[in-house]
Amino acid sequence: MDSALPRITIVNSLSAVDPAAWNAAANPPGLACDPFVSWEFLEAMESSGAATPRTGWRGAHVLAHDAGGRLRGAMPMWFKSHSRGEFVFDQSWAEAWERAGGAYYPKLLTAVPFTPVTGRRRLVAPGPDAAIYKAALLQGALQLVTETQVSSFHMNFIEAEEAPALEHAGLLIRTDQQFHWQNAGYRSFEAFLATLSSEKRKNLRKERLKAQEGLTFRHITGSEITEAHLDIFFDFYMDTGSRKWGSPYLTRRSFSLLRERMAGDILFIFAYEGERPIAGAMNIIGSETLYGRYWGTLDQRPMLHFETCYYQAIDFAIARGLTTVEAGAQGGHKLARGYSPVLTHSAHWITHAGFRAAVADYLTRERQAVDADFEYLKDRTPFRKQDT
Repeated sequence: MDSALPRITIVNSLSAVDPAAWNAAANPPGLACDPFVSWEFLEAMESSGAATPRTGWRGAHVLAHDAGGRLRGAMPMWFKSHSRGEFVFDQSWAEAWERAGGAYYPKLLTAVPFTPVTGRRRLVAPGPDAAIYKAALLQGALQLVTETQVSSFHMNFIEAEEAPALEHAGLLIRTDQQFHWQNAGYRSFEAFLATLSSEKRKNLRKERLKAQEGLTFRHITGSEITEAHLDIFFDFYMDTGSRKWGSPYLTRRSFSLLRERMAGDILFIFAYEGERPIAGAMNIIGSETLYGRYWGTLDQRPMLHFETCYYQAIDFAIARGLTTVEAGAQGGHKLARGYSPVLTHSAHWITHAGFRAAVADYLTRERQAVDADFEYLKDRTPFRKQDT
């Protein structure tokens, strides 16, 4: 165990960090691979123009080195001039603080840009000194809060087991919920359907038949992905993004960099009418989880979204032996499709004592509402009730 205290530095770009050193901390042997915290993904968000100072993301990544100068821990972090692309919504906090005469932005954010998936945020390989480096990363972030006098520091979509330690360190814990599909060792989609109630099973079969009528679905990954596929999907993405967000987050170059660097971690699901693609979904493949990310269509057919994004994803996960499908943020309609509610967590450091107390009070009441809704939904999944 290294007895020297970690040395903390801040860099404003992932391009300044050695990819292998970053990945050794982000995705070390023995832990499930999370593509979203890889250097390849995070740096692509910056160098493609998606997460840059011009778009409101100014890098301030925290690095922890040992006495020999080796990178032992890392935490992706940005100064944010807005709250877009985060999926943990704090705009009401910003409005309240600004009405009181404060300046909420810029704030500091540790997260994966434009990606509402739970994962590691303090990136440290397991070992006897892992706790020391994790503590040093958090202290480095809080020190930067003090030095720059920003209003707040936020860690989005943290792992549930991280919440107690962060709360003990003084951060406020916030909860929300998503809907994930869990693979109970199914050998086929029909085996999954067999676990549902009769009514729900019939409904899902009808939805699939309706969505698949006149269409074929193709799963494209790895070296099969071409720039032509990206051109097609980018049109879908821009159409959906323009309607949902007003201004889509990723650039066309974002998709090319991801294909260049991590094609084996990408799955495109395209719906074809003959040889014409009319809809598509982009997924990221982890070692245990399939993450649904973006979707778009040129043809608003009934049930096509459910088939392309949810059911085809389940097919792929079963074939690959993946344990989970995370189909993005929110979406109570996923419950009837076999996706179960799960709690998500974030952590927040508010500098001003009075503002902090107000946010803490709000979060206490919000957690109660989230917990009540979570318990309500858990009892209303489409699965057959077990005999007692």
